[in-house]
Amino acid sequence: MALHFLAPTCTDARIGDIVALTGAEAKHAAVVRRLRVGEQVTLGDGAGIWLEGVVTDVSASLVNVEVTGRRAQDAPTIRLFLAQALAKGDRDELAVQTSCELGIDGVIPWQATRSISRWEGAKAVKGRERWATIVREAAKQAHRAWVPPVAEPVTTGQLIAASEGRRMLVLDPTATTKLSQIRADERDMVLIVGPEGGIAPEELAKFDEAGAERVLLGDTVVRTSTAGPAAIAVLSVALERW
Repeated sequence: MALHFLAPTCTDARIGDIVALTGAEAKHAAVVRRLRVGEQVTLGDGAGIWLEGVVTDVSASLVNVEVTGRRAQDAPTIRLFLAQALAKGDRDELAVQTSCELGIDGVIPWQATRSISRWEGAKAVKGRERWATIVREAAKQAHRAWVPPVAEPVTTGQLIAASEGRRMLVLDPTATTKLSQIRADERDMVLIVGPEGGIAPEELAKFDEAGAERVLLGDTVVRTSTAGPAAIAVLSVALERW
């Protein structure tokens, strides 16, 4: 499989055009991946455009690719969002990375009541930028035509407000409805995953009041870094993506 790179400026490129990779992407292509003239690659703008091309020039600061093929991939009709509670260490980052590789359509950092990690002020900006970088690299690794956006961090109330019109699925080990029993309707889905200590009772009450559905992932209690990706795999079958 050809190596894939992101080039936000390639949106309007047509067959025969030259697309230039610059900056960090060029350095990654030339120095890390050791691209050579004549190699086949694919390029994307992260918003549905997918190009095939041949490398025509390589340096550490500039890689030129001649476009040989082009297609546009539509966004999913029903989108699947991950509302991931902030967690200690890198567990939330692992969840976001794997979820992106598996096909999530958007990521929402959630400051849950029991989140040990707290994003405030400059840390919130840095944290979101970090997640966006993780998502971008994961999307590139997975050869995705669409790079999922990372929203601003939200509280529980803000998460509920932002999910209006969407179907909220709350992972809860005490739920009686299995996630595997969920069938897609016409609404976008928001998968809500709590932190290490679980979702607080008052938060569950708020989700219930907002019409969210509590769902059981399985018979075992898994870590927050595992729960989201596992649930996305189940929902990908329900959405007939897999």
